[in-house]
Amino acid sequence: MRTTGLLYGIGAYAMWGVFPAFFPLLKPASALEVLSHRIVWTCVLMVFVIAAARRLRDLRTITARVWLLLVCASALISINWGIYIYAVNNGHVVDAAMGYFINPLVTVALGLLIFREKLNRAQLGALAIAVVAVVVLTVEVGAPPVIGLGLALSFGLYGAVKKVVPTDPRVSVGIEAAVAAPFALAYIAVLEGAGPGTFTDFGAGHIALLVFSGAVTALPLLLFAAAAQRLPLVTMGLLFYVTPAMQLTWGIFVGHEPMPPARWVGFALIWLALLVFSADALRRARTTSPESPRNPEREPEHRETPDSSARPAP
Repeated sequence: MRTTGLLYGIGAYAMWGVFPAFFPLLKPASALEVLSHRIVWTCVLMVFVIAAARRLRDLRTITARVWLLLVCASALISINWGIYIYAVNNGHVVDAAMGYFINPLVTVALGLLIFREKLNRAQLGALAIAVVAVVVLTVEVGAPPVIGLGLALSFGLYGAVKKVVPTDPRVSVGIEAAVAAPFALAYIAVLEGAGPGTFTDFGAGHIALLVFSGAVTALPLLLFAAAAQRLPLVTMGLLFYVTPAMQLTWGIFVGHEPMPPARWVGFALIWLALLVFSADALRRARTTSPESPRNPEREPEHRETPDSSARPAP
């Protein structure tokens, strides 16, 4: 089961890692137009997935509090997707990678601020190093790394909300897409009516790619859910780094984005923080009794381990 889970996990994170190669194919659609199509077609696909899994009845058991949480999750993941699409389509893949590298550290900081968790010395040290890294990157750019911080914060808050949502991950993702779908459809309709919409103006290939963005979004989410059911949370947390590593590699070697020395220093500090962070997680995992594989999307109780960062990526 763990071998299968590892394949599912690698598949999910590898797919997220090649997103910088996919979204530029949707040009000349703007980031907001791509986001809108991504939401709509994800919603359509998830309806079939939920129906096939015979989970439609779950909708009747969701409480008002959970609905409110899912609305918040929908807003946060939409913001995250929008920032990410803008980043990869405008030459900021390295900034996006930075956001997902620091996401586990942001998750721990949110655990401290929101859930009043107690952090050990290693976690506090990792956070301190990450803060220094952000300062270095801010000085290098001359402004805060808005894209990286925006991705990390929106994704971290999304994970915090989903941590307390006791809903099947397929159902929750479907609801999140469905909540945003009316707004996305309205935006697409306005674009097509006013003229700047690209859906029908660039041939069948462009239409197919925009529609396919739904499958590109949903498939890694489903692989992630399958992996999370079969692997320990520590393994899922370490696999998370596959995605930003692939994105950084793409940004440097394919996108030829600038990497001045100060930026390398900032990333080196982030990697040092993650090394401290991950070593502490592995040490604590070895000193505790083995836990059965669980799906973090269905875990209502917030866990102190850094592996709560193992959330669906872009």
